[in-house]
Amino acid sequence: MLLRVIVLALSVWSEDPLCKLQGNLDLPLLSKTGDFMLGGIFTLHNNIIASKPTLKSKPESIFCTGLNYKEYQFAEAMIFAIEQINNRTDILPNVSLGYKIYDACGTISLAIKAAMALMSGAGEAQPSTLPCSQQSSIHAIIGQSGSSTTIGIATLVGQFNIPVISHFATCACLSNRKEFPTFFRTIPSDYYQSRALAQLVKHFGWTWVGTIRSDNDYGNSGMATFIEVAQKEGICIEYSEVIYRTNPREKFLKTVDIIKMASSKTIVAFAIFIDLEFLMKELLLQNVTGLQWVGSESWVSAKNVATMENYRIFKGAIGFSIANAEIPGLKEFLLSVRPSGTSGNTGLIKLWEDMFDCSFNTSHSKTCTGSENLHLINNLYTDVSDLRITYNVYKAVYTVAHALHNLLVCQDNQGPCMANQKDILPLQALQYLKKVNFSVNNGDYVNFDINGDPPARYDLVNWQLNVNGIIEFVTIGFYDASLPEGKQFIMNNKSIVWANNDTKVPKSVCSESCRPGTRKATKKGKPVCCFDCLPCAEGEISNSTDAVYCMKCPLEYRANEEKDQCILKDIEFLSYDEIMGMILIILALLGALLTSTVTAVFFKFSDTPIVKANNSELSFLLLFSLTLCFLCSLTFIGEPTQWSCMLRHTAFGITFVLCISCVLGKTIVVLMAFRATMPGSNIMKCFGPTQQRLSVLTFTLIQTLICIIWLVKYPPFPQKNVNSNKEIIILECEMGSTVAFYIVLGYIGLLSVMCFVLAFLARKLPDNFNEAKFITFSMLVFCTVWITFIPSYISSPGKYTVAVEVFAILASSFGLLLCIFVPKCYIILLKPDKNSKKHLMEKSANVLYKKILVIDPLRFSCLESEHIVAMSKPRETNLVNGTSPSQG
Repeated sequence: MLLRVIVLALSVWSEDPLCKLQGNLDLPLLSKTGDFMLGGIFTLHNNIIASKPTLKSKPESIFCTGLNYKEYQFAEAMIFAIEQINNRTDILPNVSLGYKIYDACGTISLAIKAAMALMSGAGEAQPSTLPCSQQSSIHAIIGQSGSSTTIGIATLVGQFNIPVISHFATCACLSNRKEFPTFFRTIPSDYYQSRALAQLVKHFGWTWVGTIRSDNDYGNSGMATFIEVAQKEGICIEYSEVIYRTNPREKFLKTVDIIKMASSKTIVAFAIFIDLEFLMKELLLQNVTGLQWVGSESWVSAKNVATMENYRIFKGAIGFSIANAEIPGLKEFLLSVRPSGTSGNTGLIKLWEDMFDCSFNTSHSKTCTGSENLHLINNLYTDVSDLRITYNVYKAVYTVAHALHNLLVCQDNQGPCMANQKDILPLQALQYLKKVNFSVNNGDYVNFDINGDPPARYDLVNWQLNVNGIIEFVTIGFYDASLPEGKQFIMNNKSIVWANNDTKVPKSVCSESCRPGTRKATKKGKPVCCFDCLPCAEGEISNSTDAVYCMKCPLEYRANEEKDQCILKDIEFLSYDEIMGMILIILALLGALLTSTVTAVFFKFSDTPIVKANNSELSFLLLFSLTLCFLCSLTFIGEPTQWSCMLRHTAFGITFVLCISCVLGKTIVVLMAFRATMPGSNIMKCFGPTQQRLSVLTFTLIQTLICIIWLVKYPPFPQKNVNSNKEIIILECEMGSTVAFYIVLGYIGLLSVMCFVLAFLARKLPDNFNEAKFITFSMLVFCTVWITFIPSYISSPGKYTVAVEVFAILASSFGLLLCIFVPKCYIILLKPDKNSKKHLMEKSANVLYKKILVIDPLRFSCLESEHIVAMSKPRETNLVNGTSPSQG
């Protein structure tokens, strides 16, 4: 036990314990020593050939296949930038930059392995054991091209404060400073691209889309953000498929079937081009064309995807891409490289053998000389027409150089100052990377926000075929996240090529847009983009396309026939200009004229017996009241005003009471006169002229008092009736008090019924003594009109309510005028021989004789001769004025 404690103490006591490397680390494919070392990790090969571990022996080395020329261009662009900086005197003077570039072969495991090799200093002349506290000789790492592999690298090296600057890792998850404190990138985050794609889809009106994504951090994160923003913009996802290059073919065939069966015509693909290539092969085999593709920057501007064969599928594809740029001198540098036998040039040897199909191994049929002409090669390595991502590698190198330069010269006191570059650590370079801000040769500014992201700027590109049959990525718009909200997306005037060969934007909707005048009603169990278009209800409108709700029109407005606009309702009232109003005016004036004519006739023949026998005073008063009845109907015609509303019903009520009072007075006089002819009767003394006037005045004053109370307490007033008819505004007079209105009508009705009953009782009296028959008939007409008026008045709409009331006034007035006065005018004007005292007395005597015989046959014998003689004497007799013949 003591021995064990001693050994443990000795091992802990060591000031600088030694760490031993296990196994042999792979050497970098491209390398060069310098004062400051930069690491590079690129996908120089697309695939790997991995052997199955047996767990009995040491695992075999992993072999990479499928040379990626574009990634080689990235690596050479990094070397070009380093060489350019080393030749400058304004950046890192008297200091050289070196590099170590590894191949990740597109796998996370090899990317992490390369990162560990860079941190441990593999490839340098060093013993097999190293102090465990030794810092990494790498001050920053450039890479990687994929988000998933970059996440693995950044997670690992972040623990050692080593900066990682990616040129092509766009996953928004990498902006998390807690998880990736040392990560930077020269390409915008997908946080902005996903939003830009959602705005793009909305801009073209595609509300029903399918989505395809790579099954990695890039695709999953980017698509999740797109779907979140798209749903807020009212865009629905019909399907969301996941692809990955290692998936079996059955999965790709299933995805193709879903695309073919879908109703959406637009597909948003957030995938890397390697995964998309496997889907493209199946789409080509089944000839799935004519769909509008919207792509992310990973593939939409990739030259290796833009082949004539793929153009059949992706014709007219649009998407966001990093702005293209030029790197002066890069073309010459790429064509000037030569392979050599040095250890830092292994990668170029593989590139050379693949491009020229030769080998530096003499066993191969074609031996490489190293002097082959690169000018004859035309591939993605030598093509500098599209340097979108290559330029990001170039900027990443300059970013590190500027940070190291600022550290050495202590610019703006941004961090610690180091006089000796040998003492500079990655952590110190990291502090200056956060504050770096410089301009590249073309005026492009490089800086980072607090998350290590650069400003988000994109070009909107469109796949088009030029006159030479070459596919071009034509810039048709821009997106700049630094601009104000709503102005970030800018389209230029260049024409766009669409997948459907049409000049119009293709449609991709679940349901056609609802026109103004209708509203959207979501279908049960369907997304919000699938809906029915229902017409707005009565009195409601929608004045925009795809309205969710219909708006109610204000009370004084109505919806037009299309229900997309509120228009002012027509105002309706019984006017003087319309035919019905004119007819009623003519009838009213005609009635007043006839009444005046009758008055003139009665006035001219006022001394004749028929006028005297019918109480001329009440007759003239009745004719006057009838004239007022005809004229008061005119107050009901025309636009209602405060005064006309107050006048029409009160004038009507008072004049009609005056009229009925006169008729009632005449009826009572007839009855009293007959009673006065009976022996021993003095009743006419109780109903003489004074009493007649007082009765008419009393009846009229009662109605006048009711109307005054009505006008003082609850006067009628004009109002706009918008409820009875939704299409028009009815200008009418509101009663103010319905009870008062009914009392006025009830009072008229009461007098009319009394007059009718009394006239009915006197209907068989002698024609020469009274006019009971005519009064009876006239009151029958009067009561019939007003009884019929009540239901007609209630059921008539709008102005017809007023017309019914005017018609009732005119009809009842004409009934009184014609029934009471026309027979008298007929005798006065056409039968003047009957308008004599002799004729009246003879007829009256005969009738009276019969009446007395019926009433008192016993008394008749003793009075017969004297009474008849008295009745036959020619003397003035005016029964209606209160005088009676001698009872004899």
